[in-house]
Amino acid sequence: MKKSIFILLAVILTTGIVFFTSCGKKDAGTLICGVTEYEPMNFRDERGNWTGFDTELALLVGERLGMKVTFQEIDWGNKYQELQAGTINAIWNGFTANASEDGVPRRNMVDFSYSYMYNQQSIIIKTERLDEFRNMDSLIGKKAACESGSAGESFAKDYLEDENLIISTPAQINTFLEVKSGSVDFAIVDILLAQRLAGSGDYSDLTIANITLDHEVYAVGFKKGSPLTHRVNRALKELYDEGKLMELAKKYRLENSLVLDTKFKG
Repeated sequence: MKKSIFILLAVILTTGIVFFTSCGKKDAGTLICGVTEYEPMNFRDERGNWTGFDTELALLVGERLGMKVTFQEIDWGNKYQELQAGTINAIWNGFTANASEDGVPRRNMVDFSYSYMYNQQSIIIKTERLDEFRNMDSLIGKKAACESGSAGESFAKDYLEDENLIISTPAQINTFLEVKSGSVDFAIVDILLAQRLAGSGDYSDLTIANITLDHEVYAVGFKKGSPLTHRVNRALKELYDEGKLMELAKKYRLENSLVLDTKFKG
């Protein structure tokens, strides 16, 4: 009889511990990352699943924060609207932080995480026209393709004399098709994408022009005042110090672009 009572008490105590532990566990929420098709940062594998440096980095950060991570494909030109509407709570897709849109610095529209990767814009042309594109002046009067709302589009609007010569596309990958078809003379895209695609596969007839543009940095964008900024920064710093960011960068051949600037404010 006493043995039965002891067993019953043990079961009650164990159940109580599990119950209170379960009730005390806080739901850390979901990190919803707004992305576009942009290799090697975010792209779909042969099974249609999202992969890439930014994809895996977001998953690592989410695991560190105890958050579920999902990826929402967006039209890049609508990224701020998606963020404000709550469709996403992070812009995590090779997001150039030290850039402006229509003259407004991006840091005025979102809070940025620490910057974690170098980038710069590049000019994509048909290889047969390489001699035609030797300097910045050679871009004037020619038709360009850029991703809507991108740093490339901002450059085009600031530098080219006629905005009617600029075609906006929903994603950077579409600009390659515009150049290939001949509907534009050149495209302005992130160099990390250009280095991955130009001169190979379907884009074997395209190349990067020998025109150097300004350096940029990538960071994650959040709503102004979002507590996610601090939490993600802490996770990024931990992952960098542990060498996990470098491991991931090497996987995607981005080790020479990796950086962690904890002083960066956008």
